[in-house]
Amino acid sequence: MKAVVVPVRDVEKVKAELISMDVLDKERKIRIVEHPDGKFAEIPVISYVDGSDIDGFDVVEQEGPDFYRHAMSLKEHLSGLIPEELLGIVPSGWQVLGDIVIVSIPEELQSYREDIARKLLDINPRCRCVLQDFGIKGTFREPEREIIIGEETETIQKEHGCSFKLDATKIMYSKGNLAERKRMSKLGKDEVVVDMFAGIGYFSIPLAVHGKPKKVYSIELNPLSYNYLLENIRLNHLEGIVQAINGDCGKVTPQGIADRVIMGYVGTTHHYLDKGIGAIRKEGGMLHYHETTPEVLVFERPIQRIKDAASALGRDVEIRACHRIKKYSPGVWHVVVDAFIK
Repeated sequence: MKAVVVPVRDVEKVKAELISMDVLDKERKIRIVEHPDGKFAEIPVISYVDGSDIDGFDVVEQEGPDFYRHAMSLKEHLSGLIPEELLGIVPSGWQVLGDIVIVSIPEELQSYREDIARKLLDINPRCRCVLQDFGIKGTFREPEREIIIGEETETIQKEHGCSFKLDATKIMYSKGNLAERKRMSKLGKDEVVVDMFAGIGYFSIPLAVHGKPKKVYSIELNPLSYNYLLENIRLNHLEGIVQAINGDCGKVTPQGIADRVIMGYVGTTHHYLDKGIGAIRKEGGMLHYHETTPEVLVFERPIQRIKDAASALGRDVEIRACHRIKKYSPGVWHVVVDAFIK
């Protein structure tokens, strides 16, 4: 378990910064320790963080951490409000985006959904709205969600020092991709980057904020996502770095200019490999290709698709790395292949 070590006088300032970066571990207490040079504070950070993730801070392995008392579960909050026999199907998890709670509620609990929503707001006191989630639909993978309590569904999600504005009833935001967004944020220094299927800036924004690229071309077809992409470029003060393009990646992807190309969509991404590879300059560059792949074909199928598309364009491929992002569905993985295109 890791912690950032800072002088006691800097605790509040650093804590606020760690919260904005979405790396503060809220399960453990801040601890004051004596050092020969004075009193220092160990501020706990989430387990996947290492020293390179938090520039400018000393990150140490914390011994004997102090934990807060475990909070009551939603099931415990609802005890006495819903029948005992239904407590076993009370949701054990939910998503918090900005100041909005998003939860899936079983059919058997629909008549108690307002009770569930009120208790979720008790558990998440900074939130003001609860949405019921019914899944995703359509080409643009739009969420089906309904307000249970609250009115305003537009919010700002802060993550890793970046701000993302979105309407939680109309735009998907996957926290399961956080590690990949953090990885992309460390890349692209002094490079020209093309981000295909950019959405609201999931990869473009952190890469532009932290990676220090020359230019990022962010391409998005969905008009609503594109408008939020423009808003997030302004919100993060990236007007001179990120250029948003509204259109079909098959038609508007700039060719022969990129040091790095991100293909961060899944589903039909392979149909656009020729445009993604074509965007890379003739001297060569890196391709980050996302795909949902059956377990038995990880990583064989995405690698072969990249090689076939590159060969058709007279380009060579060197596979640099393969990453599993998350389980997409039973027997299917969301994966990323890093391939250098020559």
